[in-house]
Amino acid sequence: MDLKPPHRFYITTPIYYVNDVPHIGHAYTTIAADILSRFNRLRGREVFFLTGTDEHGQKVEKAAREKGRSPKGHADIMVENFMSLWKKLNISNDAFIRTTDTEHVKTVQGIIQLLWDKGEIEKRTYTGWYCTPDERFWTEKEVVQGSCPECGRLVEQIEEENYFFLMSKYQERLVQHIQDNSGYILPETRKNEVLGFLRSNELGDLCITRPKTRLSWGVEIPFDRDFVTYVWFDALLNYFSATRYLVPAAGQAGSGDFWWPADHHLVGKDILTTHAVYWSTMLMALGFPLPGNIFAHGWWTVDGKKMSKSLGNVVNPGDMADKYGVDAFRYFLFREVTFGLDGDFSETALMNRVNTDLANDLGNLLSRFLAMAERYFGGEIEVPSGNTTELNPFARDCVHAMIPAVDDTHYAHWSNLRFNIILDHIWNIIRTGNNHIAQKEPWKLARTDINELKVVMFNIWNALRLSAVSLYPFMPDTAEKMWKQLGLRSLVDETKQSLPATSWDTNEYPKIYEWDWMPGYEIRVSKGEQLFPRIEMKKKAQPGKDEKPPLAPSEKEGTGGFESGNLITINDFAKIQLKIGKVLSAERVQGSNKLIKLQVDTGENRQVVAGIGKSYAPEDLIGKRIVVVTNLQPAKLMGVESRGMLLAATDDSGEPVILVPERDVKEGAGIR
Repeated sequence: MDLKPPHRFYITTPIYYVNDVPHIGHAYTTIAADILSRFNRLRGREVFFLTGTDEHGQKVEKAAREKGRSPKGHADIMVENFMSLWKKLNISNDAFIRTTDTEHVKTVQGIIQLLWDKGEIEKRTYTGWYCTPDERFWTEKEVVQGSCPECGRLVEQIEEENYFFLMSKYQERLVQHIQDNSGYILPETRKNEVLGFLRSNELGDLCITRPKTRLSWGVEIPFDRDFVTYVWFDALLNYFSATRYLVPAAGQAGSGDFWWPADHHLVGKDILTTHAVYWSTMLMALGFPLPGNIFAHGWWTVDGKKMSKSLGNVVNPGDMADKYGVDAFRYFLFREVTFGLDGDFSETALMNRVNTDLANDLGNLLSRFLAMAERYFGGEIEVPSGNTTELNPFARDCVHAMIPAVDDTHYAHWSNLRFNIILDHIWNIIRTGNNHIAQKEPWKLARTDINELKVVMFNIWNALRLSAVSLYPFMPDTAEKMWKQLGLRSLVDETKQSLPATSWDTNEYPKIYEWDWMPGYEIRVSKGEQLFPRIEMKKKAQPGKDEKPPLAPSEKEGTGGFESGNLITINDFAKIQLKIGKVLSAERVQGSNKLIKLQVDTGENRQVVAGIGKSYAPEDLIGKRIVVVTNLQPAKLMGVESRGMLLAATDDSGEPVILVPERDVKEGAGIR
């Protein structure tokens, strides 16, 4: 089959089970897909972003019966939960597929007929352990003490005739494909899980039907009307069927003008096997190209505990968006945790992010700049003559902070979905802007050097402009508000107008990402509403009447404001050697989910073992500059020697946050 041209970008979420109430996991996957979709649209690609709902199977049939509805009528009501949430979260999906769509059903029937005709399906009697809630058969070896290994509920033994997809014959071919395509399954840990499973287990054939005597709510098999398709077989085919009837109009022209294959399938780690194994082998049997990438992200806990209805701690993403704002919620999910790892959600952590990153850093920079621009120049921003990147140290700092958007090497952050690193680079621009104000003191320049003040104001304007265009995929409303307050017209339209002819076919970016881009019209900034008002955190309980309040630090006698037991002398501190190190390589310590072994250049190569594995993936650390204690006595952690210690802070969730220098400093530089 013909493949889609390179300027088309196709991304999917799983289709969510219609009986579910949308939770943070659903929102996480869908916002991730939205971020990638918006980013690729800015780069000039035609985008097809697909999401939807899975509406067949026993659970839907049972729930509908209990409510006195038809299965389709029940699905029509439940699907609104997802459609309304995606609208609230500003999701820009191009299509919403439902497995009850007539065109999807026809495609599923056509595919299963094709596999039958090719000899990839056969009918046989099967006896196995069946889990009704998961609608899945398990082997004797897989069942755990009479219970389903997935959900823990009791299974029942069933003997019946069914149709089987001959999946087993594709085992070696699938292993080879994963080995030959390093980015096919991401992150690396998930790829290793799938390879480990395939190498240590004999892959069986897949039961892809259910007899109508047991289940009638499904897609009827075209060559045997006594059976319907297994819900997963039906569901996985949505990724292909949507390209046949839901694609944007431009994609429907021409017989070979297809959107397949998908660039990314985004899934939760709990459904990795069905995508990496079932779906991959189905495509191999059909002779269709496999997707570019299957990315399985981690799960969210809440305040350290697994989400469950019984605990009453399931996070409602709609409520969080209403309470803290859509963009703040979107930002938190992808700034807080490395995409691919498990994360812990707490409202305290979210509020801290709003107050520190969004209100203090970003909001404060914008409001200070707008106030000064209005006060000193009536809101007009003048472009200084000769203000090139080469002649302007501040511009160089900002452009360096923009590396994910302008450098081919760091484009890998986008292709590998390293959202938190991209956001960290954007925040380097914002921090650079705030530091520039502190160093240049515009209020003094207003009295002594008006020309220098114009340069400073242009610098801050440009830093905010670059921040806005870079933040757009993550926080679209915030970025557009910033854009307009900066005296510009439309971020999306002006980005499209600045596109090189073939930016989608290279790693070339729109000119709008460059320091010297100008809109071609007079720039006059205007104040708007405060982007992110600070959130008042609840104060800790005051001491009771009979309790004596603790002394303030300044009240402690003879300590200069500190506990005497914590004081060290300057000579004590001088014994500690702190150096800047650059991470050359990183890998997990075998047998530990916490320890990562780093090879670090601190002027010399040294091995450092750090307990940061729950917060950082090894691949996210490579190239990062860190602070290392270099004269620490060597120690062995789980048998691996560590010659040093990196410095990290601990946030409210208890997770480590690596300390990094504000600017690029050469590896081996001492810290004094």
